[in-house]
Amino acid sequence: MKQIVRNAKIIGTGSYTPDKIITNIELEKTAGTNDAWIKENLGIYERHVASDSQCTSDLGFIAAQRAIQNSGLKKEDIDLIIVATATPDRLAPSTACIIQDKLQAYNSVAFDISAVCSGFLFAMSTASQFIASGVYDNVLVIGADTFSKIIDWKRRDSVFFGDGAGAAVLSHANHDEGFLAFKLYSDGRGKLNFTIPGGGSEHPISQDSLDNNLRYFQMNGRAVYETGTKVLPQAIFKVLEDTGLSINDIDYMIPHQPSIKILQETAKIIGLPFEKVMTNMDKYANTSGGTIPILLDEVNRSGKLVPGKIILFAAVGSGWTWGASIIKWS
Repeated sequence: MKQIVRNAKIIGTGSYTPDKIITNIELEKTAGTNDAWIKENLGIYERHVASDSQCTSDLGFIAAQRAIQNSGLKKEDIDLIIVATATPDRLAPSTACIIQDKLQAYNSVAFDISAVCSGFLFAMSTASQFIASGVYDNVLVIGADTFSKIIDWKRRDSVFFGDGAGAAVLSHANHDEGFLAFKLYSDGRGKLNFTIPGGGSEHPISQDSLDNNLRYFQMNGRAVYETGTKVLPQAIFKVLEDTGLSINDIDYMIPHQPSIKILQETAKIIGLPFEKVMTNMDKYANTSGGTIPILLDEVNRSGKLVPGKIILFAAVGSGWTWGASIIKWS
């Protein structure tokens, strides 16, 4: 019988962003905003955008390959694949199954999670439970989105998003390493503050849904800011309490990348020096489910994540969904 209740740790990371880049200057011509405002309020300078022939699974596949290689495992060693995405290739089958086939990782179970910008955090928590219970040993977690496919580039809020994918391989750990705590939340009362109305059973694909642009995302930017700066600190304080750590014990925060203003305000509230808050939205904008794993891979490959470092993850997304997690790197 496998050991029950095991810690989980990250043993490999990978990421991928498309080659095409769209700058703020380019969007000034169509989106009714300007470069200076975007940089100051969002911290975004440019974003990577998938080509017409690229879909979410293509991005996730490359990130997954790199994460598996970085982990030292083989594709045959992967027991479970979880993909966090709000822009699946198709409504069916799952993007996880599509990536599984591209990887030829047929020893694994595969499914998707939908929590939008919180998706990767929710997926890591799910992976950790499967590892803790002894059901699976090596879990590939992928966060991937191609929001460019559901953006109306004439709208002002088109400046927020870019495309990208990141991945991590989780495996079992010793009791004194790996994930120390997760705290996840949802509140469906905020469901319409960020939504994609068309394409589902409520508004199926039709000429009417196309004419009314229901296939594009709709966002209440003010509500996102107010909610993010309220709930992120609450989740962070809770995981600190659950682990018995203080904010001074945190070496790096690797958060979702909603906007520089949200992260600055969150850091101020929790008392974390902003130099400990890792960001990359200047290069990639908000890649939704891809934000945390892309940033995680960059920080990991920079050499900052040495054994013993205490890392804080945090995210807020549509639903509302939000949460935080702490890991002791090993």
